[in-house]
Amino acid sequence: MNAKLVLSFLLVFSLVVSANAQSERDAVKAVIDSLFDGMRAKDSDQILSAFSENAIMQTIQNKPEGTIIASNSVSDFAKNIGSIPADRQLDERLTDYVINIDANMATAWTPYQFFVNEKFSHCGVNSFQLVKIDNAWKIVYIIDTRRTEACVE
Repeated sequence: MNAKLVLSFLLVFSLVVSANAQSERDAVKAVIDSLFDGMRAKDSDQILSAFSENAIMQTIQNKPEGTIIASNSVSDFAKNIGSIPADRQLDERLTDYVINIDANMATAWTPYQFFVNEKFSHCGVNSFQLVKIDNAWKIVYIIDTRRTEACVE
């Protein structure tokens, strides 16, 4: 086979693989964005649609007695967000996305800043685990950190 032909084939193949990988990263990002759009809109159904059945939510809390891991059910979280009064606006602003994918599993690392009624509340990082189920990415696990200092603006 001609060396130029082989090189051309490899170039086209790598472009197709790269485009598919970017498309999958975009799909993972879209699920995460939908979760936070649902939170801003106080739309429980939109929040729930981002998660798989039996998904796990946790947060790392630093207490005077030490670090603890607190858990919350996704359904309780969605219900609580949906019941927030109209005059209270929550806005979690993601500042970056580091997404890694292998087959039908993905991870996403998303630093954030959290605002209540446009006033800074806290910052931290979300760590997401997602699985592609029935051709759709779903969050199966999220854990986050929360702090009020050393936040990048």
